[in-house]
Amino acid sequence: MSRAEQQRNAILSSVKAALGAGPDDAVRRSAVEQRLTRHPRGTIPARARQDETALLDLFQTMLEGQGAKVTRAAAPGDAVRAIAEDLRAHGLPPCLRLGDDALLRSLPFGAAALQLRFGATHGDDRAGLSRAIAAAAETGTLFLVSGADNPTSLAFLPESHTVVVRRADIVPCYEDAFDRLRAIYGEGSLPRSVNLISGPSRTADIEQTIVRGAHGPKWLHVVVLG
Repeated sequence: MSRAEQQRNAILSSVKAALGAGPDDAVRRSAVEQRLTRHPRGTIPARARQDETALLDLFQTMLEGQGAKVTRAAAPGDAVRAIAEDLRAHGLPPCLRLGDDALLRSLPFGAAALQLRFGATHGDDRAGLSRAIAAAAETGTLFLVSGADNPTSLAFLPESHTVVVRRADIVPCYEDAFDRLRAIYGEGSLPRSVNLISGPSRTADIEQTIVRGAHGPKWLHVVVLG
């Protein structure tokens, strides 16, 4: 056993002793299992308890307040045109890297003469396209899951990241978003990673000056479809 493991075990033993917990405390084990099964909700902020229209406005306001651009697209063709216009606005070539997501593949990219590349990026793509499986309106947060459909590298390596989210997948709060994930993947079988994104990469570590693209995309474009 390493020194770090010994120290960890010593700390945990001290905590257990202070709580009066034995090596096999059935009551405490049962309480933990019940909590994990019930998924109790925390305090839901008042701003997340609004009607659908107000929640969509809140979602956009929160994202824009964190430096993202939000476009509402009624139809797939509108979404493609918005994506192409955003690339032009940033001086980027009409080329996108995306995964095998069925919704994204169904978009009429040919109408905007966009070139597509598929699969994970190795850092040589300037624009990536992903789909958010859910989004929380309370903070304007996108939930992106890892996998071949939406490679995680697309959310971190390109200069520009576009995320498509269906309007129906925007829910009031984090608890609702995680409920969506559990409904899709089942209990205890989430993807390897779930990335929560609320804006483009930025930092103020040096002299409190905001710098974009320090450890991720400079630009985040969110397209709400539907």
